[in-house]
Amino acid sequence: MPAKSKAQQKAAGAALSAKRGETPKKELRGASKQMEESMSEKQLEEFASTKTKGKPQHVSK
Repeated sequence: MPAKSKAQQKAAGAALSAKRGETPKKELRGASKQMEESMSEKQLEEFASTKTKGKPQHVSK
């Protein structure tokens, strides 16, 4: 499942970094904290590796 916005991709990258132990989990906030807790490393990789060209900064619900 690809990320739908640049912000979502950035949050997934931060969560992936924490899940791999490269960044302390206590530094995560908001969406990245929730993503780290609820998603697998493979899912986070898919979100973080999405191309950003043509993606909006944020997506409204």
